[in-house]
Amino acid sequence: MSASPKGFRFATVSAGFRKEARPDLALIVSDTPATAAGVFTTNRFQAAPVVVARENLAARPVARAVVINSGQANACTGDEGMTNCRTTLDLVGKACGIPAAEVLPASTGVIGAQLHMDKWREAAPRLAAALGQNTHHDFARAIMTTDAFPKVAERELAIAGTTVRLVGMAKGAGMICPNMATMLSVVLCDAAVTPEAWQRLFLDAVDRTFNRVTVDGDTSTNDTVFGLANGASGVTVEGDDLAKLGEALTDVLARLAYMLVQDGEGATKVMRVKVSGAVDDAEAEAVARTVGHSQLVKTAMYGRDANWGRIVAAVGRSGASFKAEDVVVTLCGVELFRNGQPTDLDFDTLLREPLKGRDVAVDIELGAGTGHYELLASDLTHDYVNCNADYRS
Repeated sequence: MSASPKGFRFATVSAGFRKEARPDLALIVSDTPATAAGVFTTNRFQAAPVVVARENLAARPVARAVVINSGQANACTGDEGMTNCRTTLDLVGKACGIPAAEVLPASTGVIGAQLHMDKWREAAPRLAAALGQNTHHDFARAIMTTDAFPKVAERELAIAGTTVRLVGMAKGAGMICPNMATMLSVVLCDAAVTPEAWQRLFLDAVDRTFNRVTVDGDTSTNDTVFGLANGASGVTVEGDDLAKLGEALTDVLARLAYMLVQDGEGATKVMRVKVSGAVDDAEAEAVARTVGHSQLVKTAMYGRDANWGRIVAAVGRSGASFKAEDVVVTLCGVELFRNGQPTDLDFDTLLREPLKGRDVAVDIELGAGTGHYELLASDLTHDYVNCNADYRS
């Protein structure tokens, strides 16, 4: 386990936002103003904290704190929800002695539920008093909803002879199809980076990681990724070292993205759908997403069924351009389909053991060009239905 990036403190408390007694309010405070970046959901119904965080970052890409509550999403809550969100920043800012405009909010939970402001007023001073008593692992636990486990990824790298540290925390198990995974993430870094470079690195890393996963094809109203870089290591990242930092950031987000799919509600499999030979990358993405979102493909993977017909049917309705006879489908290294028909391999026997594993490789060659795309997708199980049928009850 790596040490946390320098200059950040953590606090979690139980505010009573959820039915069970557990930490449900989490705070990160940087000892000094940090360069801040944000990437948000493209859902047209954007939660109040998404709107407010966008406004804060647009006004000034600097932050001192991130506060996240679990229990109420504060989405589709109208003017009252917007007012409540801004009030929570005032409460936390006052308790911590920092400007409310430098606090970034995020929320997760039931859509349409208003924040419990009486509980916020009681909890904010306790949250501030707890700063430094918790770790980034505690923070990851406090923001969980239906998650089975906390999601944390750490990375160290050497720049200018000094160790720079990154840590990422995320939550998400259902309503995962980030399009910027309900999915929230915060990444902290103790290097100094210009706002323009930091945001650019984040956009690229999110596009290559969080934007390439799906559990159920649903994009949340609350998807948010924050990044804070406070310079506490004494290192300023610039020039050629930006690529090095970008690689480390992408690695952190990639590991978190894998965990989101691994922890898909009731999931037992992580499908790595790789599409190559498309006319272009956009068509490769269309094929990968059609296969990864297919309920028939997902249930076949849960049932350990080498049902190539479901995969081929999904490819065929993706809208991509190709000749049917050029398509090759391979599952866990076993070629199932070529020349418009199944191969003569005994793939049920060959795949009996591989399909018992967690990771399932689905490789699709279209033979129409050089476009390629990769998507992580979960399977679909009885437990997913049970979890979501009972979510509000």
